[in-house]
Amino acid sequence: MAAEEKQTVLVGVDESDHSLYALQWAIDNLIVPCLPESPVKLFVVHAKPSPISVLGGVGPGAEVVLPIIESYLKKIAVLVTDKAKKLCRSRSVHDVVFGVVEGDARNVLCEAVVKHHASMLVVGSHGYGALKRTFLGSVSDYCIHNASCSVLVVKNPTK
Repeated sequence: MAAEEKQTVLVGVDESDHSLYALQWAIDNLIVPCLPESPVKLFVVHAKPSPISVLGGVGPGAEVVLPIIESYLKKIAVLVTDKAKKLCRSRSVHDVVFGVVEGDARNVLCEAVVKHHASMLVVGSHGYGALKRTFLGSVSDYCIHNASCSVLVVKNPTK
């Protein structure tokens, strides 16, 4: 099957086990059954928050703290991407593109769907209750209502 005929599936990953489970689910259920010629092109995207968003603003001493936070966020992004790559390799999935984009995960994922012409977005569920979702926000809920493609929210049955 030619690359231009492949359906694009985008999976959002973060440092949680929930997102890696969602990636594993997507690989095991959408890609592996069709190997070696999967009809799916996989994009794995990690949204790296900006240092200012982590701090909640800029104040005195920010010039000292911001580089430290930026370094930490870059390390997290590398760790998340490395875990995702390892999972893909362990399942013999090689037709995959990995990306790290700075910004709020909700916006990053919805914009990546458009950029890569994704036919499906897969995200994990943190399993927050209504109160936590209200205060923390829900990436999956936002994507369900705003992504321009189908959104699959994968719950980890062991968590």
